[in-house]
Amino acid sequence: MRRALTAFGIGLSLLGSTIVAQPAQAASVLIVPLAATVPQAQQVAMFWLADGAANLKNATPYAVETATGGQRLATDIVPDGRPGSVAPVQGPASPEWQMPTTSGKVFFIGSDLRPHWCTGTAMQSKYRNLVATAGHCLLDVEAPMGPLAKWVFVPGYSEGSTPFGLYVGKQASTNYDFDDIRDHDRDYAFVDVYGGVVSPSGDVLTNVGRLVDNVGGQGLRYNQPLAPTVDVFGYPAGPNPDGTRPYTGEILERSTGSTFAMTVTGPPMDRPIGTDSPFTGEGSLGSSWLTNYTGDSGVGYLNGITISVSDTDGDDLYDTNVSPYFDGELYTVYLDAANRWTGSIA
Repeated sequence: MRRALTAFGIGLSLLGSTIVAQPAQAASVLIVPLAATVPQAQQVAMFWLADGAANLKNATPYAVETATGGQRLATDIVPDGRPGSVAPVQGPASPEWQMPTTSGKVFFIGSDLRPHWCTGTAMQSKYRNLVATAGHCLLDVEAPMGPLAKWVFVPGYSEGSTPFGLYVGKQASTNYDFDDIRDHDRDYAFVDVYGGVVSPSGDVLTNVGRLVDNVGGQGLRYNQPLAPTVDVFGYPAGPNPDGTRPYTGEILERSTGSTFAMTVTGPPMDRPIGTDSPFTGEGSLGSSWLTNYTGDSGVGYLNGITISVSDTDGDDLYDTNVSPYFDGELYTVYLDAANRWTGSIA
């Protein structure tokens, strides 16, 4: 869904030599405020960490726009601009079981006023403070598109633990077309988070430093031909159409599959792409699609984000994850967010 876009000029020099190409087109960038002040961020952190992190443990997977009808296409996606990439940054922590420490859960309050979660991933950025996820895991598509409340990221989340701390969202960047006309080709978001905190005593916050310093940051590729394969990392938890529940959502899961162009019958999209994956929709929204991922380094290049899942062969089992195609407009949104400083709340 294309419309006239306003120019949003951003210099490439701020991120240094890791940026290797400029996008062919400008994008309309929407800035979304979250916890704008330190006192607000402290209140958000304590909401999730108080009482032994009860609200984290009691949160349920987000069940909004999780599945769509889909058909695989034999045609390829043709990039409409120069290809480019941002290099990843390996974190100091060694990934266990060949899984990235950059992946985790994003938690927030939904329209039902209950705590929910999606998947997110830490990204390379100037201030090492950036998280990528699905746009509808940031903006409330069940309401007049305001931000989902009390937004935080917990990398390495596993069965209630916060091994690298909790990171409160300060503000985010997404594409104006997702907010304005619900264009799901723009269903992505990049969130700037404050420095991480823990609360060993349950009533005092302790600073644990910047996100990417602690877990590393994935790189980015855009305006690329479809990758032969991608590794998808997320926290699927929902049922298949036949009612089976192969995942619990408590630990990070991985799937590897080929990619392809698609058509979808649910959200309005011009250029959706798919990958072979058995992930179910609830919980896996926001899952990272990584190219050139290696388990030894724990990093690769983000080239897709799960915004929905599909059963393309009609056997009542989900077989496909759906993402927007990463083009120059996504890169411009990323670049805006990647150059925003946040600071510490403790």
